[in-house]
Amino acid sequence: MNPLIVISAVCVFDDAGRLLTVRKRGTDKFMHPGGKPEAGESPAQTASRELEEEVGIVLAPEALALLGIWLADAANEAATQIEATVFTAPGVWSARPSAEIAEIRWLDLAAELPDDLAPLLTDHVLPALAADRT
Repeated sequence: MNPLIVISAVCVFDDAGRLLTVRKRGTDKFMHPGGKPEAGESPAQTASRELEEEVGIVLAPEALALLGIWLADAANEAATQIEATVFTAPGVWSARPSAEIAEIRWLDLAAELPDDLAPLLTDHVLPALAADRT
């Protein structure tokens, strides 16, 4: 069986309704801000901490809304699966790349999607967000 990495991630939107995606240094796929839990952290605590570390957004864990939990192929690690707990952040935000983030990009969900998105985004999160908005 392939290795499994447990992560938390957050969907963040700007005032134009675009979804925040990030690219970590040394990788070529865009994904949500997020990452692996530290000892004793809940998924929401992980998501909240990673959001602040990676893009400077400070949001209490209890403010996050659960979107879903999915298994997906890891974007940047071959033959590896992730188990992702994905939240949405209320409100509208601006972001700045920090920590291991090389680049941020706001994704217009109504436009044609770029081909450099992580499988979690294309296979699970974007369909869930589309279903939420109908």
